[in-house]
Amino acid sequence: MAEKVEFYKETEFKDTEIGKIPKEWEVVKLENVVEIEDKYRIPVKKQDRQLGPFPYCGANGIIDYVAGYTHDGKFVLLAEDGGFFGPFENSAYIMRGKFWANNHVHILKAIEEVLISEFLAFCLNFINLVPFLTGSTRPKLTQEDMGMIPLPLPPLPEQQKIAEILSTVDESIQKTDDIIAKTERLKKGLMQELLTRGIGHKEFKDTGIGRIPKEWEVKRISDLFDVITGTTPSTRMEKYWNGGSINWLTPTDLSKLKETIYINHSERKITEVALKETTLTIMPKYSIIISTRAPVGYIAVIQEPSTFNQGCKGLIPKRHDGIVPEFYCYYLIGQKQTLENLSGGSTFKELAKETLLNLNIPFPPSKEQQKIAEIISAVNKKLEILKQEKVKLERIKRWFMQELLSGRIRVRVA
Repeated sequence: MAEKVEFYKETEFKDTEIGKIPKEWEVVKLENVVEIEDKYRIPVKKQDRQLGPFPYCGANGIIDYVAGYTHDGKFVLLAEDGGFFGPFENSAYIMRGKFWANNHVHILKAIEEVLISEFLAFCLNFINLVPFLTGSTRPKLTQEDMGMIPLPLPPLPEQQKIAEILSTVDESIQKTDDIIAKTERLKKGLMQELLTRGIGHKEFKDTGIGRIPKEWEVKRISDLFDVITGTTPSTRMEKYWNGGSINWLTPTDLSKLKETIYINHSERKITEVALKETTLTIMPKYSIIISTRAPVGYIAVIQEPSTFNQGCKGLIPKRHDGIVPEFYCYYLIGQKQTLENLSGGSTFKELAKETLLNLNIPFPPSKEQQKIAEIISAVNKKLEILKQEKVKLERIKRWFMQELLSGRIRVRVA
């Protein structure tokens, strides 16, 4: 969008079935402004797929690539079933060129004299389509009901401008997504390299935990940490919970962490009375907490003295001068699959305390632990900033969709 865009606030509206819209806009039924090409859809059985250059499309986007195609041109694909139908849910997307469509998606070709494909896709993603669905177990947007969806219809030049503005924001979101994906790949590679090969080492040795720098040692968790098991105070005892101020962490609390390994808050809290009258242990700041069932492998560093339930275990460092909790938090995150494999149980997996105590882990010099943790934390911080930027862009897009597609804010067309 190279040229300057001028916006103005609309003041003259008319009442319609979709609410107030600018007086020169129209409301049309979808079936009157598109050609529906559903009859050309053909599902591809998984065993019949052949790797090829053509996208194979379903309700929520490209599923695979195949050797043939069913459509060629510019189309709007709208989920028939198995899609996301609420407002701002991306139930529609654009396909250009040759592609294969299955029977879980409607194929719409905009009538160019009245409708621009990109504008149509943004409209369908803005509208709440749930009222047009049939069925409860697997709601479906039938072709008949789809045809009755009412759309706002500005003049073509204004449709074009609106589509360009929203597409520009979409491009920014996609670029941010691409950078996030690259940064996540970088983080994964760095963790694999740094947590096993360290920084700047030339000589290595074979150990029970793999090849590690010659200068590093191998220790058991029990050599470096005291391992504590959590519990749940009786929920029938109000004095254990009402007015509680002490963190009581659960796997659910750990699951809410995003681009950070630090946790300082719990959904529920216990009282001093609960701490005195039960077997709960206060974990000091900079201890490590790990979920050991339902599921295994959420790991964090505690920033506030905390307790926890029986779904977690706590690792309290025995020697603060030689242990960098962040290093071991990252190391154990990298060992998530190993921890799951070591867990037992049929109904749900659980990592036993004894197993955790006997787990072998590397023991680099503390300065190297610190440096490795700082490098990985810096990448985490970058990811956090990028994801915040994406959220900001998505809010901007939502605002533009609300204002532009309702006509409350207009874009001036020369």
